[in-house]
Formats: sequence, structure tokens, C-alpha cells
Amino acid sequence: MTNQSLVAIDTNSMPWEERFNEKIGRALYRKNLIEDPETGMEVRLVRYPAGVINPRHTHPCAHGMFVLEGTLVTHAGSYGPGSFVWFPEGTTMEHGASASGDVTVVFITNKRFEIHYN
Repeated sequence: MTNQSLVAIDTNSMPWEERFNEKIGRALYRKNLIEDPETGMEVRLVRYPAGVINPRHTHPCAHGMFVLEGTLVTHAGSYGPGSFVWFPEGTTMEHGASASGDVTVVFITNKRFEIHYN
């Protein structure tokens, strides 16, 4: 980033942005925190409603999820609060919330985000 000033965001005062996903048939929720226009790197909060799983897909970027609340269910296991899960670029994956409750994660990409369903 060329601008080296500090960024501080009160995420509690930000509304959740509802994003309908046609592939899932449900909305996911997010709060966009920061994006680097040069690299496409993004950091956002993402909330999956209980039982909503994003089906098999890939990304042309790597991304990580730090679980704040709930249980993140993936193709490789389930992870609770305090867990950090890194998905390498091009990995075929599934992820979302357990049936028992919503999951909220800090979502981080290493470059511009795209999703491709299998």
C-alpha cells in the first residue's frame, strides 16, 4: 500500500452487508475492512448462517479464516473459536457454518478474490 497511515475501524458500528449467493440459495454476510488496490489483498468479517455451507469451489487466491464465533465446517474438518485455517490457492474446498449456529470469521486473501464453483 502506498498510503502508510494507520487504519482503525470500529466493526461494532458497521452494519452487516447481506450478499445473496445464487449457488447456495441463501445470503452470507460481510463487513469489508480493508483492500489493497495494488495487490487485491482483502480483509473482511464474514458470517455464515447456521447450516449454510459454500459447496465445492476454488479461488485463484489463497485465503485464511480466523474463527471468532461458532464452528467453521470445512471439507477437511471442523474448527472452533481461536482456530486459523489457511486454504492454499487453487484448493478445491467447502466451508461454512455448523448446523448448531452461525460462524463468524476474519477472512483474509493474499490477492484479488474470485470464486469458481466446480
